[in-house]
Amino acid sequence: MPTFKLVVSDPLSGKAKQVEVKDQDAERLIGLRIGEVIDTKLIGNALQLPGEVKLRITGGSGFEGAPMLPYLQGPVKRYILLSGPPGFKPREDGIRKRKLVRGNVINDQTIQVNMVIIYPSDWKGEPLIKEEPKEEKPQEAQ
Repeated sequence: MPTFKLVVSDPLSGKAKQVEVKDQDAERLIGLRIGEVIDTKLIGNALQLPGEVKLRITGGSGFEGAPMLPYLQGPVKRYILLSGPPGFKPREDGIRKRKLVRGNVINDQTIQVNMVIIYPSDWKGEPLIKEEPKEEKPQEAQ
């Protein structure tokens, strides 16, 4: 049974939430591509977001750390020549490097799936992922 870490970003608050999805909920994600829009009901109650919210798949990575590329078709793993992100950040202009990358389809070798919340155009409420209050550490007496 596959297990995925979902990283859901909120464009209004700029925050992200990481959730682990297992078994049947994870199997429903297999075969989806980067750019597809899904409903949160597809992944169960893992996110605990109110109402019917849509999520767009923006990327991910495999167990070896290779990033998914939107323009590489299928659930493949290949070495390709990259001149920029994702997967390679050149230190100077014109530098290229051959790197291991994954295709744009989620499969059982994928570990992390990145998603972003799609708000309706008439949304006037608060962000769905809010900043959690930090616990203050008690200061030691010196």
